[in-house]
Amino acid sequence: MNIAKKLEDKKLTICVEGRLDTSTAPELDEELKASLDGVEELVMDFTDMEYISSAGLRVLLSAQKAMNAQGEMTVTGVNDTVREIFDITGFTDILTIR
Repeated sequence: MNIAKKLEDKKLTICVEGRLDTSTAPELDEELKASLDGVEELVMDFTDMEYISSAGLRVLLSAQKAMNAQGEMTVTGVNDTVREIFDITGFTDILTIR
C-alpha cells in the first residue's frame, strides 16, 4: 500500500493505493491520527485502491468519527469491488461516497 497526502489550507486529501488490509491498516491509521489536526475537510481518494478488509473499514470508521467532530469526510474513486464491500457492510450509509 502507498499513501500520498496533500494539504491545501484546511482540506486534506489522502490517496490510498493498493490493498488496505490487516497488515497495512495500522499505517493509514497512524497517518490519519498524525494529520487531522485543524483539518475541516478530509477526502479519501481510493482511485487506486484494489481491496479493503475489515481492518481498513475500522480505520475509515475511526476517521469518520473524528471528522464528524471537526468537519466532513468524503470518499472518492471507489471501484466496484470496494463499493460492494461498502454495500454489504452498510458503510454506504455511514460514509459520503462520491
